[in-house]
Amino acid sequence: MQLPRLYRFLLILLLGIASQHNLLAQKAGFEEAVQALIQRHEAVGLSVVVVKNGKPIFSKSYGFKDLENRVALSNTDLFRIASISKSFSATTIMQFVEQGKLKLTDDFSDLVGFKVRNPRYPNTVITLEMVLSHRSSINDSNGYFNFDGLDPSKNPNWEKSYNQYEPGTQYEYCNLNYNMVGAVIERISGERFDIYVKKKILSPLGLNAGFCVDSLDKKSFVKLYEQESGNFVAQDAAYNPRSEEVKNHVLGKTTAIFSPTGGLKISANDLASYMLMHMNYGKLGKTKLISKKSAKQMQTPLSTKENYGLALLKTKDLIANQTMVGHTGSAYGLYSNMFFEPKEKFGFIVITNGCIPTYVEEGETLKFSKEMINLLYENFIKK
Repeated sequence: MQLPRLYRFLLILLLGIASQHNLLAQKAGFEEAVQALIQRHEAVGLSVVVVKNGKPIFSKSYGFKDLENRVALSNTDLFRIASISKSFSATTIMQFVEQGKLKLTDDFSDLVGFKVRNPRYPNTVITLEMVLSHRSSINDSNGYFNFDGLDPSKNPNWEKSYNQYEPGTQYEYCNLNYNMVGAVIERISGERFDIYVKKKILSPLGLNAGFCVDSLDKKSFVKLYEQESGNFVAQDAAYNPRSEEVKNHVLGKTTAIFSPTGGLKISANDLASYMLMHMNYGKLGKTKLISKKSAKQMQTPLSTKENYGLALLKTKDLIANQTMVGHTGSAYGLYSNMFFEPKEKFGFIVITNGCIPTYVEEGETLKFSKEMINLLYENFIKK
């Protein structure tokens, strides 16, 4: 006797659910190991996604999005992901390159609209590529929330914004670089940074995300926590809407209010979709954001020691015998991770909104992040 279509569908669905439970059952002690990690590092909340063969195979959240009110965290809640945000700006720049609107070898001064020159090397052009790869010789010593630190008429100590070495020869991670890249995006597009990135990057991928706080559902924001005197304290400044500053925004000049360098708000699930696009060299399903050539260029290191490309880096220190591509983020107590293996087609999103920030010896990798990624790898990827 043939089962009605509805019953056949329900049977397939139940078998699929049972299969997932069996998979977890086979990974003996996985949940217990996760809970042990959370307790050891005192994580407030944790969201993880595992992708394999071009699709998510595991997605789950633990702990709280709001510790004071004991509100549970979910994988659709929005985190301010900090420096992973940089790759969204770099992806937008690569679209401009493909459209012939600029070149990576362009003088950054011409693009950003004011002089960007290391006074010790006045004849060395600081290119767009140098800025994107943190080889610009610019530093954050004069701050990065506006561009006044580089302006001799506004800052008598402007020269301190430049390092001693020649542009293009060494690496120093610099948040100011990407806030200025955001200004370039506004100058090239003629649109507000957050609106343009949403139109060209976020919406085509179907992501519920954005750089402007007032354009998002604030109820979805995950509270971020830093430890102060042994207690976790909510960092409300993480979601400062800057509404009045946005209202008075001047294109290409006050772009830093949107924090292109670290201000994107996105869920773990949607960040996994974005990661899949880069894993697939510029495509997610039928949606193509950038060419394979551009995607590979972003993933190609331009600094030997740091292995940093264009807002994406390569690392062999995360998982033994694996070279991973991605980025981390840290701000206001949040620690975010987006790493993938483009050839073997697997990757991980790991985000916590607060924990004890202990680091791996001789490195900047958070112990909690590395241990969690390795646990996911052992249980869902390693054969």
